[in-house]
Amino acid sequence: MEDSMDTVIVVVIVIVIVVAVAVAAAVLHRRRRSNQLKQRFGPEYERAVEETADRREAEKDLLSRQKRRSGFEVTPVTGQDASRYRQEWVEIRQGFVDKPAEAVDRADRLVVQIMRDSGYPVDDFEHRVEDISVDHPEVAQYYREAHLVAVAQDAGTADTEQLRQAVTAYGQLVDALLRESQSPDRRGEQGSSDDREHT
Repeated sequence: MEDSMDTVIVVVIVIVIVVAVAVAAAVLHRRRRSNQLKQRFGPEYERAVEETADRREAEKDLLSRQKRRSGFEVTPVTGQDASRYRQEWVEIRQGFVDKPAEAVDRADRLVVQIMRDSGYPVDDFEHRVEDISVDHPEVAQYYREAHLVAVAQDAGTADTEQLRQAVTAYGQLVDALLRESQSPDRRGEQGSSDDREHT
């Protein structure tokens, strides 16, 4: 009888240990995943948590964004296209003084065009900003803010200061999208310039 009781106690202890190990492993896995998402998404992680008021739901959303983004290939625009886009951005900024509303409209269209040429699906704004948040989380909020002003401008309710802020925000996004599009020669020039600055 005592042997039987000892066996039951041992079995219970083993089960408790196994469950405790499994729970600890699950907690560690969740914590590791949370840290990875925080590093990957930065400010977008905090925004998602605030918006959902539920960390698990926010992380589920961010993982869903990553899964969607992994379904298509993005390559930086290069060569003449990149140069053309940079020139167009210069013209948009210069044109803001005389035609701020037109500058915002052009900036919005330029961002969509660069994204399309880079390989992003561009049919839906919400998906565009979520896709951008995976690759460039530091500028996703700028895109949201600029797009809201563009929509307000279409409705005739945006003032000049809001338009100025929108163009500045679009500029952050354009810079991010074109950051990796330098030709090898320009990269070499940039590296040489950086080397000179440090000598």
